[in-house]
Amino acid sequence: MAETNITSDVASTDELQLVNRARAGDAAAFNSLVERYERKIYRLAKNITQNDEDAEDVLQDTFLKAYEHLPDFQGNSKFYTWLVRIGVNEALMKLRKRKTDRTVPLDEPVDTGEETVVREIAVWDEDPEKKYSQEELGQILNEAVQSLKPAFRTVFVLRDIEELSTEETAQSLNISIPAVKSRLLRARLQLREKLTRFFKRKGDNVFAYL
Repeated sequence: MAETNITSDVASTDELQLVNRARAGDAAAFNSLVERYERKIYRLAKNITQNDEDAEDVLQDTFLKAYEHLPDFQGNSKFYTWLVRIGVNEALMKLRKRKTDRTVPLDEPVDTGEETVVREIAVWDEDPEKKYSQEELGQILNEAVQSLKPAFRTVFVLRDIEELSTEETAQSLNISIPAVKSRLLRARLQLREKLTRFFKRKGDNVFAYL
């Protein structure tokens, strides 16, 4: 555990040095930050927009805005958290421009609703892992995630796919920690319901992490 913390501290120090150099006008330092995070930002954008072309646009716009606003980065959070916040905003703007996906404002309050929390999820007769390949299960789960409303999908992607902490997710989306927890719970419950309807079988081990 101590070794992990040391590695993390070194990485954070290295990142801060790159950011400081980039703010001072070192293009190579900023390119290093781009290379470090471009795949993650693209994956994030693809999960939100569900479109390769839009994800590419979001990726470019995110780093352009990050470069333009580097002087505004105060270092109160990790650079990646700040970058994710820009990427999420750009991705949601893409969805709004499309006007084909009903968006939910990120600052809209969400009530978990006790009746939703206690709703029972059906069980299945056969283990889905025995019936479907890992690739097929991944596709099924991906389609279920994409069917979530953007506000829920975004929180789920950041917490359960990108593995940001609750605090980092809240910072990235500029919402409260309780709002993150509420939306993540709603997302997980909705995914369980969608997948239950899909399989109509017993056994829920494949979704143990939800």
